[in-house]
Amino acid sequence: MPILTTYRTPVLAEWVDYNGHLRDAFYLLIFSYATDAFMDLIGLDSNDRDASGHSLFTLEAHINYLHEVKLNEQVEVRTQIVAHDKKRVHLYHSLHRAGVDEALAASEQMLLHVDLAGGAKSAPFNEQSLEKLAEVLDMQIDQPKPTYVGRVIGLPPQR
Repeated sequence: MPILTTYRTPVLAEWVDYNGHLRDAFYLLIFSYATDAFMDLIGLDSNDRDASGHSLFTLEAHINYLHEVKLNEQVEVRTQIVAHDKKRVHLYHSLHRAGVDEALAASEQMLLHVDLAGGAKSAPFNEQSLEKLAEVLDMQIDQPKPTYVGRVIGLPPQR
């Protein structure tokens, strides 16, 4: 499958810290916008969310900061489905300089499909979304497992 690029942006001045680097929080903002675009792709755009009363909530997100990202750099997010079931989707986003393969950061996310009218309780995806998820997953079948999936934070045991 061609690479699924879900978001492109320049790094804005208000996103940069005192070291001249993209602030930690703005990595997540960029990945969040990529998730919004992914939602559009699988039939959960704003019109569909309003009509169905369904959306995705983030259950967990991990970010790996791999390289510096500086003011005005053009960056893009590439998205890969790791897995999905009837109610959840496990996503992997990687942040890149536009057109460059080396990842600047990576975010692994677990998202839950919810019924907003039902007190934001989990709900199965509709058939259209399940078909889109399966379609994207099928197109990505030959992609290697993402590098930064399944990592945990911890220090080695002290002796």
